[in-house]
Amino acid sequence: MTQDELKQAVAREAIKYVVDGQIVGVGTGSTANFFIDELAKIKHRIKGAVASSEATAARLRAHDIEVYDLNQVATMPVYIDGADEITEQGAMIKGGGAALTREKIVASVAEKFICIADGSKLVKVLGKFPLPIEVIPMAQAVVARKLIKLGGEPRLRFKDGKPLITDNGCVIIDMVDLKITDPIELERQINQITGVVTVGLFAQQGADVCLLGTPDGVKTLKF
Repeated sequence: MTQDELKQAVAREAIKYVVDGQIVGVGTGSTANFFIDELAKIKHRIKGAVASSEATAARLRAHDIEVYDLNQVATMPVYIDGADEITEQGAMIKGGGAALTREKIVASVAEKFICIADGSKLVKVLGKFPLPIEVIPMAQAVVARKLIKLGGEPRLRFKDGKPLITDNGCVIIDMVDLKITDPIELERQINQITGVVTVGLFAQQGADVCLLGTPDGVKTLKF
């Protein structure tokens, strides 16, 4: 099976976690896009969705799925999103699509986080994938200097030859060559740096379930 076929398989499986008549939280990225396309097939069964990015909101609306502002929503049963890496304990690196802050906010409102990923995303130790950190633009240099002390190398993320700007008007610093042995503690340390909006470590509040696409079918990991 191709990587896209594995993503499609977990997207279909994730539909089983959608609660009829309720609002569903929807993530950002290629795997989340497959889920949105599957969600469109049962849109008559749900109230609507909360999007974790402008790109996700646009894709939902293109399928005529009503998009709610998170401020209108007190709670929701599930948030469904992909991951760039996930451990056997449910800790994740997210933010390859630059939506980490909104993803973390929407996930915090949901009763359950369902991670959908192909098998290549399961790792023993986080850090091979660059760790994204969303930063207030004026603090870029000072934050980078403080990040160096934690190990790894901070790199400003670019798009089309210019610094990438997030939906929140911020920049992304990617930490490379970082071996994350204690993701909960590192998440706490980075979030305490003044100028950091949030870090793409989802460890203090990780996934509850991971639907992992493998050549032998979708495996369900519960944490």
